[in-house]
Amino acid sequence: MDTFIIDLFAGIGFSGFYAELCSTLILIAAIILFGWILDLIVGKILLSIISRIVRKTKTKWDDALLETGLFSRLAQVVPVLILYFLFPLIFQRADAIEGFFQRVILSYLIAVIISVMYSFITAVNSIYATYEISKNRPIKGYLQIVKVLLAIMGIALIISTILNKSVLGLLTGIGAMSAVLMLVFKDSILGLVAAVQLSGNDMIRIGDWVSIPAHGADGDVIDIKLQTVTIQNFDKTIVNVPIYSLVSSSFKNWRGMSESGGRRIKRHLNIDMNSVKFCSDELIERLKDIDILRDFILARQKEIDEDNKSRNINTTQLINGRRMTNLGVFRTYIAAYLNGNPQISKDMTFLIRQLQPTDKGLPLEIYVFSNDKQWINYENIQADIFDHTLASIGSFDLAIYQSPSSLDFRRSFEKDSLHLLKK
Repeated sequence: MDTFIIDLFAGIGFSGFYAELCSTLILIAAIILFGWILDLIVGKILLSIISRIVRKTKTKWDDALLETGLFSRLAQVVPVLILYFLFPLIFQRADAIEGFFQRVILSYLIAVIISVMYSFITAVNSIYATYEISKNRPIKGYLQIVKVLLAIMGIALIISTILNKSVLGLLTGIGAMSAVLMLVFKDSILGLVAAVQLSGNDMIRIGDWVSIPAHGADGDVIDIKLQTVTIQNFDKTIVNVPIYSLVSSSFKNWRGMSESGGRRIKRHLNIDMNSVKFCSDELIERLKDIDILRDFILARQKEIDEDNKSRNINTTQLINGRRMTNLGVFRTYIAAYLNGNPQISKDMTFLIRQLQPTDKGLPLEIYVFSNDKQWINYENIQADIFDHTLASIGSFDLAIYQSPSSLDFRRSFEKDSLHLLKK
């Protein structure tokens, strides 16, 4: 074909050099035009037919292949293949220029094939994400490793093809640059090791609620990549945390709480120790009017009276023998109140205990689990419990310890001033 065009230009007066140059330019333009027409036919017409067929099917995997652009990239392979095999037939001369252009077409074909494989890998991840196991065993990090290896392989093949050199020789040269590559891909290598550890030990999953104070992260894991873990905080901000930092430092995963039967409520009140006392007869009579305490007080008072009588205890002094204390009765009241609360789990740890007294008073801790694990509901349940506890503590002649405020000092000053004026 090219000799015919050269002879044609030579017949109209072009010299040999210009005839060959014009012939080469015309043939290259014709090849490009032919490739564009093929791409238009395959990419527009054939691809639209495939899209209609895919959307009519009930399966989801073909939709993923279509959305990731696999079919559109695969359609580019056909024109490039045709041009690659058509090139030697059009150019009947085997000089350096024609050989170079043929290697360029082959390099482009390699790039297209790599892009097709990229789309296929992305589609595999999309299809895998539709299964429940993807939350426990995400594979996105591993697929990104495969993409990196494909990219390295593709670049090596393209360079070796254009330079017309052996791939093995090129890879040998790359091996000499391994130290540089280790430095460049340091984060990727650390991420790979961390991803294997996290996945193998099932330390984190998509959807887990994690807290990483060092990175300001406290929310749900929405994506796990090769180098980073993406976390959406509860204020809807997004934090990208290096995946290897989850292995090198500590973080809190709330999955155990989510999978358990309840969510822990662990909070204490500081009781003013000056308000703790033995229950007088008057206080006991008052506390008998509390419905959930009546049976307990009657039974306990009978037990105490019989024990004191059997040992001939002088009960004129409250300190003698056995006595109920307002704090002990209050602990029993809290336990009875929480036992009657349907939002508190009775199958998990249920404890009302005293902690070590401090200069802030005597801590009385409520350690129970709510049945509802949703954050908003959990906070409401916890607030309701302590609202009721704070409001009822005065009925037991107890007081909450609270550091004096400026209002307390002012009231005390006004009281003293009024007392002096009366004198």
